[in-house]
Amino acid sequence: MNTKDFVEKDYYKVLGVPKDATEAEIKKAYRKLARENHPDANKGDASAEARFKEISEANDILGDPKKRKEYDDARALFGNGGFRAGGPGAGGSFNFDLGDLFGGAQGGAGGFGGGGLGDVFGGLFNRGGGAGRTQPRRGQDIESEVTLSFTEAIEGATVPLRMSSQQPCTACSGTGDKNGTPRVCPTCVGTGQVSRGSGGGFSLTDPCVDCKGRGLIAENPCEVCKGSGRAKSSRTMQVRIPAGVSDNQKIRLRGKGAPGERGGQNGDLYVVVHVDDHPVFGRKDDNLTVTVPVSFSEAALGGEIKVPTLGGPAVTLKLPAGTPNGRTMRARGKGAVRKDGTRGDLLVTVEVAVPKELDDKAREALETFREATASEDPRAELFQAAKGA
Repeated sequence: MNTKDFVEKDYYKVLGVPKDATEAEIKKAYRKLARENHPDANKGDASAEARFKEISEANDILGDPKKRKEYDDARALFGNGGFRAGGPGAGGSFNFDLGDLFGGAQGGAGGFGGGGLGDVFGGLFNRGGGAGRTQPRRGQDIESEVTLSFTEAIEGATVPLRMSSQQPCTACSGTGDKNGTPRVCPTCVGTGQVSRGSGGGFSLTDPCVDCKGRGLIAENPCEVCKGSGRAKSSRTMQVRIPAGVSDNQKIRLRGKGAPGERGGQNGDLYVVVHVDDHPVFGRKDDNLTVTVPVSFSEAALGGEIKVPTLGGPAVTLKLPAGTPNGRTMRARGKGAVRKDGTRGDLLVTVEVAVPKELDDKAREALETFREATASEDPRAELFQAAKGA
């Protein structure tokens, strides 16, 4: 889509909304029109397909607050698509070529200063304000891995990470030219991008193949970086892993990746965390888990049991009389750290321990217990349910 078409199109009219329509009204109008004109609902109808593209184009501009403001400002500047200025011609006005304005005109054009009117539309069409201006280039994202102990993952830890990334070449100061004097790429005029048509009035941008997206070409390529301006470098960084991370979680650290070029932002660092198992504790979401053995008498008669916690003193839990094997109790606030700084719980599962060996006294006591409970059949309900099924 060229700039003239962009400004002349009345996207408010396309969606049937007023110029002061709210974001909700624009979204509602778009959804209604998109349903009515969707190609799946109008198979073989070329006019509906064209209408659908026009509706989508209008929503892409008006549905984005930044693009909408630029669109409104541009239409206000040119009188809502009039593209006329005072001078000779019918009605005391004449048409003029926008290409002179957007091709990098300098100084004074319409009072927009040295950047020309290209700056007005730079955000929408990915174009710089003037020819030959090299664009900032964002640094490369880096991904690394780290393995933590179970306790470190729960409590948080600062770990050293050794990373390899592309850094500005020290031999040529990142210029790519051994003399330090690269020239602006004539193909992309320093933007590092070239446009290509994609049909339907739209255009897409690709990295420039001549300068490989740098916007600069080295006449005398640096022997170290071969003209790329980047060289592989290793560095060690102390990275803080927040408390409560889980196994295989990916953490994003903004601006900790490779440095940008020509004032561009640094890339980001992505750290994939691996967590070792713990011999005692497990994890379920924000809760820790532990299985605690209890004796038969403790389960039958009840009592108090001590339970270990991760990195802290033991807690005492009250075991109700008649506690069955596998019952889970909760020790609040003894689990993993949540994002808001609070802690989950420790889930304690009771496992009734059956002694492998009995002395005479213990055996006699159990024999007495068996005789006392001989009239009770613990499997009676099981058989009754099996017959009724």
